[in-house]
Amino acid sequence: MRDRVDFVLVRPQHPGNIGAAARALKTMGFSRLVLVAPLADPCDPTAIARASGATDLLAQARVVDTLDAALADTVFAAAFTARSREYVVDFRTPETLSQEVRALLEDNPAVRVALVFGNEAHGLRNDEVWRCSVPVAIPANPEYSSLNLAAAVQIAAYVLAQRLSDADGARSLPVAVVPDPDTVPCTLAEIEGVVAHFLEVAAAIDFYDPKTPKRLEARLRRWLQRSRLERAEANILRGFLKACARRLNENQTV
Repeated sequence: MRDRVDFVLVRPQHPGNIGAAARALKTMGFSRLVLVAPLADPCDPTAIARASGATDLLAQARVVDTLDAALADTVFAAAFTARSREYVVDFRTPETLSQEVRALLEDNPAVRVALVFGNEAHGLRNDEVWRCSVPVAIPANPEYSSLNLAAAVQIAAYVLAQRLSDADGARSLPVAVVPDPDTVPCTLAEIEGVVAHFLEVAAAIDFYDPKTPKRLEARLRRWLQRSRLERAEANILRGFLKACARRLNENQTV
């Protein structure tokens, strides 16, 4: 299951943190490192030195331009942040998050999830947290809650690894599961498609003004992610929206 967990670093600016994060992941048995618009070179000598033998993770790290690209094929993403946020579901701890991730990976053998970490100086922006399914906070000293990026990755990887190890050890017989394709959870890219389609139709009927969104987009995304939207359900919503748009066009041409 660990090969279906992406650890996503958004705009990391220090090569040492990239290398240390790679080392943390390899130590805990994870291998998927994703860098979003990195401000530092993962092949920098400092990164290689801090990786301390995990240079294979640096070499195979996926580099993308946007968080949307990093999360496109995942069905669930957790945003690690130490700041309070609006328009998000309740914060998880690493322990409660690990339970959700284990359940998702066990129930759907083909899906992937992501753990997302922000820039060392500024963390994740609000819009980036809203792109994710849940926020996660690592309990810390309230008077000084700032964790080093690589340290946060190490804690998250350790807690999740323990939970997944429990799952692996609890099974004495192999389990073969072939889920109905329609019941597979939507990827975050598919959810973004529903959000965009809804806003398009909502704007056409003057329910939504893109110039004054009033957080409708964030609330809609939160609702759909919280519901663990399945592909068949997304198809129903998209079909309904398509029918609304078609009828609207027909009325406008009469």
